Amino acid sequence: MKQNQFFTLLMIAILAGCASKGPHAPVLERGVAGKKNGATVDATGKKSQREKDWRPESHIVQKGDTLYSIAFNYGFDYHELAELNGIKDPSVISIGQEIRLFPGKALSVARTGAPVESKPIEASIKEQPKLVKYPYSEAAMAQIEKVQEPGKIEVVSATKTETNPRLDTETEEVADTGDDAAIEWGMPAQGKLIGQFSESANRKGIDIAGKLGQPIVASAPGKVVYSGSGLRGYGKLIIIKHNKSYLSAYAHNDKVLVKEGQNVTRGQKIAEMGNTDADQVKLHFEVRLLGNPVDPAKYLPLGKS
Repeated sequence: MKQNQFFTLLMIAILAGCASKGPHAPVLERGVAGKKNGATVDATGKKSQREKDWRPESHIVQKGDTLYSIAFNYGFDYHELAELNGIKDPSVISIGQEIRLFPGKALSVARTGAPVESKPIEASIKEQPKLVKYPYSEAAMAQIEKVQEPGKIEVVSATKTETNPRLDTETEEVADTGDDAAIEWGMPAQGKLIGQFSESANRKGIDIAGKLGQPIVASAPGKVVYSGSGLRGYGKLIIIKHNKSYLSAYAHNDKVLVKEGQNVTRGQKIAEMGNTDADQVKLHFEVRLLGNPVDPAKYLPLGKS
């Protein structure tokens, strides 16, 4: 008889605890709560980086555009844009054609700032709790009293990830920006500085005068993403991509000594100075951040030129 009364008390206590909290018990999300403050997990990190990125999702081809110039002006490798847009011949694009700059719908949502749907996690609790028989004991009676106390019911989300909840976000942030700070820039050529960067005058880099055939070297390590004469006004041009943010350009060369896809080191000879598409022998040098020209004087030891 005493045991039957205990079973009855246990069932009533459990039902009372559930009923007092409504049809669903409150959910405590551990490990992911910090990630969902104002943004979804996927948007954290990536979104903050994209907010600093001025580049649109795509570019509409205008008169005078080439795939090489589009890639240069947005800070990309034209080979990647060609592959992304299914362009077999990079030299053939049409006015009005849309050139996608970034792949994937998920990236597009993060870049435009559109809200990402976030559904609340609910605990899967049945309407009628299962009755489990326990032998009578003082410990069991203490458990019943705990259940009857308000605010003691806690359900932990099934998506519990306590190992290292910020690991994925931190990894992506390092991949996006961590390599930028590691760049050590050097002078691309020796000679007299005859032209300085100026936004107002639309001078996108610096000019260094020298002698015909003088060595031109890579200012920083990276990958050659362009080598040719396809950009108007640059003559024989080399473009090196250093990381996801930075490019450097070396124009008016007489001879080009590297090929597209080749990795180069800082100080490696990549060309010889010339006057192709220029009024004198010189190197025109540019540094571009996300495709935007920035003052090379902020990066180079110009006092040593």
